[in-house]
Amino acid sequence: MFAGRRVVLGVSGGIAAYKAVILCRLMIDAGAHVIPVMTAAAQRFVGRATFDALASERVLTSIFGENDPIPHTTLGQTADVIVVAPATARVIGSYAAGISDGLLTAALLATRAPVVVCPAMHTEMWEHDAVQHNIEVLRGRGVHMVVPEAGRLAGGDIGTGRLAEPATIFAAVGEVLAGLPERDPADGPPPPQRDFAGVSVTVTAGGTREAIDPVRFIGNRSSGKQGYAIATAARDRGADVTLITSAPLSPPEGVREVRVESAAEMEAATGAHADADVIVMAAAVADFRPVDVAPQKIKKGNSGERAQAPVIELEHTNDILAGLGARKPPGQVLVGFAAETADVLDNAAQKLSRKNLDVMVANDVSADGAGFAYDTNIVTILLADGSTRPLPICSKREVADAVLDTVAELRGGAHR
Repeated sequence: MFAGRRVVLGVSGGIAAYKAVILCRLMIDAGAHVIPVMTAAAQRFVGRATFDALASERVLTSIFGENDPIPHTTLGQTADVIVVAPATARVIGSYAAGISDGLLTAALLATRAPVVVCPAMHTEMWEHDAVQHNIEVLRGRGVHMVVPEAGRLAGGDIGTGRLAEPATIFAAVGEVLAGLPERDPADGPPPPQRDFAGVSVTVTAGGTREAIDPVRFIGNRSSGKQGYAIATAARDRGADVTLITSAPLSPPEGVREVRVESAAEMEAATGAHADADVIVMAAAVADFRPVDVAPQKIKKGNSGERAQAPVIELEHTNDILAGLGARKPPGQVLVGFAAETADVLDNAAQKLSRKNLDVMVANDVSADGAGFAYDTNIVTILLADGSTRPLPICSKREVADAVLDTVAELRGGAHR
């Protein structure tokens, strides 16, 4: 019944949220693909890290996600069933009234899949006319109810309102699934693969800024989008991700962020996370920086007279990627990026060998639709064995998954 089924598990803010952890485990063990959605209040009772570890995907909490612009629609359209356990009076009321006041209620309104609601609240709340009215409204719309049980409640009270036991809810959801037709692969995408579960991944993103004075800097055009796409894809595939970034972008939910600005800061931060199982250096690190940084803004002159333009002496920055390659521990997979404008593959192949990398991702940043600021990219993946994997123009997320597919193969994991 559960095998291969996509179950959205909604957890709202009640003391009974701990039972949802057990329910999640029961459904996972039965072969379901469980996507947890937690309200803000639910996270006051059970930490999201618990569901991150147990479920098939990381917890979703906000309708304004980094990876999916319409997560509520995606959840609603791809779910075989949505289960809300525990369902508080507030969530039940919002659902009955058609109010989408968060990701969970929005997903409930955006789905045509069967919904199983499992109320849990104090006896006085459960017996209130408004709550009972909302329950009947939902039943009238075909929503399945797993009514609460009598027993000990929060605060030591005894009465009806206790969330049904996980085994009872599990059986009720199984009955709902048993009545559904077999899932057609054409109905939606396959469940995301979690082939990086338990794998630590460090990703760098963005272009560094090398100060000239307190106002000006030497920089580059990197937007950080490709690095963020890799961090997001690794997270979705189960990895524990650290993103070291100089880009002015919001970090993907569930990813550990380390903010840096200069090449020196990038080097220090990367060194602190250099023991990761996988390192993907997608950042565009400056090759040069000013030898001397002016303590005050360099003025062009006073009284309308221009001073002579300053001469800025540059020096090399440390090659972070080469340093990582020289110190690479056994078993680690090290990935570099080569942003080139000429002789792209030759230059990338030389860097791959010279820096002791496992994978090099080469792209011509002067090509239309590729490189900096675009949402698409055109790359060739080069491996240390001399093989190459050219990709056509595609989204940066698709590039990210292709890179991670290659990493998974090198680590001995299954290809997507």
